[in-house]
Amino acid sequence: MLIDGIQQLPDIVHPVCIVGSGPAGLACATALTRAGIPVLVLESGGKRPDRKIQELAAGELVRPELHDDLMTATARRLGGASNLWGGRSVPYDPIDFAPRDWVDARWPISHEEVMRWIPGAAVASASGAAHYRCETPLTGGAAQDFDPDAMERWVNIQAAQHIHADAIANDTLLQIRLHATCTGLEFHDDGRIRAITVADPRSGERARIRARHFVIAAGGLETTRLLLSAQCEAASRFGGPDGPLGRHYMGHVIGEIADIVLARDDLVDSFRFEVDSFGSYVRRRIALTEAAQREHKLLNTVFWPVVPPIADARHQNAILSSVYLALAFKPLGRLLTAEAIRTRHVPTSGVPIAPHLRNILTGVPSAIGFIADFLRRRYTTAERMPGFFVRNKERRFGLSYHAEHAPHADSRVTLRGSVDRLGLPQLRIDLRFTDQDFDSILRSHALLEGWLARHGIGHVEYRAPQGGRLDLLKAITAHGTHQIGLARMGDNRREAVVDGNLATFDAPNLHLATSAVLPTSSQANPTLTTIALALRLADRLSSLLARCNDDEGMA
Repeated sequence: MLIDGIQQLPDIVHPVCIVGSGPAGLACATALTRAGIPVLVLESGGKRPDRKIQELAAGELVRPELHDDLMTATARRLGGASNLWGGRSVPYDPIDFAPRDWVDARWPISHEEVMRWIPGAAVASASGAAHYRCETPLTGGAAQDFDPDAMERWVNIQAAQHIHADAIANDTLLQIRLHATCTGLEFHDDGRIRAITVADPRSGERARIRARHFVIAAGGLETTRLLLSAQCEAASRFGGPDGPLGRHYMGHVIGEIADIVLARDDLVDSFRFEVDSFGSYVRRRIALTEAAQREHKLLNTVFWPVVPPIADARHQNAILSSVYLALAFKPLGRLLTAEAIRTRHVPTSGVPIAPHLRNILTGVPSAIGFIADFLRRRYTTAERMPGFFVRNKERRFGLSYHAEHAPHADSRVTLRGSVDRLGLPQLRIDLRFTDQDFDSILRSHALLEGWLARHGIGHVEYRAPQGGRLDLLKAITAHGTHQIGLARMGDNRREAVVDGNLATFDAPNLHLATSAVLPTSSQANPTLTTIALALRLADRLSSLLARCNDDEGMA
């Protein structure tokens, strides 16, 4: 059930208290209540966005050109960041978990262990099924250098609060407190968490909550912020100031520096969004194979064709111009896609409207028909259409890449000198990309050129001459929504913040369910894997609490 505010919180020891109601928090909470365990979930915001509450996430961006705006990279409201994401649902790959001498990361658990929980994560994310291979091969024979039959799934329901609506409304073991912002952690002498302090961000009213186990599922940045704040009170906590907390900050390296010209119309059709036999939209991707990554010491990368840049009216396409104008109108654009995605397609200035209007006038019937069909498929059908892919006579498309961001200790967040209005120290965010990231992108493109030619699939045309490609790549590289690696898991507190079970080394009853625990960023969005780990955590907490109850019963 939902309760607004922190008034009349019972002075009891809750079995589990979860901070954050995003995809991981709600997945963990509902898995626990299905096991018969009462759960208290704390959400900083309300049912709808509130700018004043969202401003609690404000911090300093050392390099603002490299990081998404914090007002759109986090979400203080019921459902958390699921209200912002595009909905792509992809698991991590085996190589992401394997030791690589060119990537500074080690996982304490295996790919096979995480994949055990992916089917449940597919259900908890409303993304159809745990099936990630195209049913129709693009080429014959074994994949060499690239696998063209990798597949991404898309969610049918975007927001976590809608996926779990029945449990939120009817599960008597689930209590969600809105407008309950966690402001601090209280520690026992033995290091365990005794209680957390919370505040109503509207009134400033304070409360204290006790629990046997606490789970922080507040997103990568905000989870790290809470732990860094606790570290201020005990310098050696969570590995100390020179330890792993707040370091190895990763997102993904994404963008387009080239076009792909496909050789045949049937190849164009093979990259469309389609509903598969498991009941959600899917799309084919061209994935760098593990063998190629190892041979060339490349970072995990995938490619796929996308429509030409919609802001450039020279495409002379009525549909693309209609989409651009819809996204450029902020109130409408924010309804159609995540704000971080919208701003990547809509320059803040310098785009004349008249050429787009001329494009639309020359193709009014096609534009109207497309828009009506897209809105129907996105908002009125069981399968939520995630995007669009429009044919053109030249078969020319943007070549989009989504690549692993290498972990580096100096890509990090720390605390700045200021605090928010509830007294929590604010973050200083220094996200960095390195030569390794850029070199891997350029060499992966070069490898793809040869593979496309060998298989007669098409060819690559760069948007800058060879001497200018690195500059173009650097100019468009930025991220900030995936928030990976800041509290990585590992084997010991010198190298990691949490162990393989997501328990912090310094406080064994404090657990983290967030993308911040992932030691590598993969080519994949982190949400599905994070949900899988949250379900695994719920299973472990169920066992721990059952064992504790059995011990009490025998006492």
